[in-house]
Amino acid sequence: MCAFELERKFLVTRIPENLDLGAGSEISQGYLVIAPDGSEVRLRRRGDRTLLTVKKGSGLVRREEELGIAQADFDRLWPMTEGSRIEKRRHEIPLDRGLVLELDVYQGALAGLRVAEVEFPTSDASQLFVAPDWLGPEVTDDDAYKNRRLATEGLPAGYASNS
Repeated sequence: MCAFELERKFLVTRIPENLDLGAGSEISQGYLVIAPDGSEVRLRRRGDRTLLTVKKGSGLVRREEELGIAQADFDRLWPMTEGSRIEKRRHEIPLDRGLVLELDVYQGALAGLRVAEVEFPTSDASQLFVAPDWLGPEVTDDDAYKNRRLATEGLPAGYASNS
């Protein structure tokens, strides 16, 4: 069965001082395949979980399959992602109506970049969503802020960190 991902993505202009971020979790992500149509095959390590993810398409709604893989298989494939990796810390922040905002604070060459994603159960829920005032411009359809592009090209031209 194929899953679909329905999410919106925003730049984060500021993080409120009173926002409880918790510890968050470290994510290492590398790309094995990046296709011109937006499809991708990636590896991800988050804590002790190792995953292989296949995404098809681009924009607000994408097909996605995520498979847990053994650490040994991850370790064999990881060197193939050299030159197309990102490192970030993810903080999950509960919102109204059961939604969760995933705040990604990038590290390494992407340090200073902060992006928030919210995944929705329906298209209607996505359209009705009112972003918290501390989120900046929406970049859902801006290819320059896709993780696959950040991993291969770095920060977008003209990006100015607000940190």
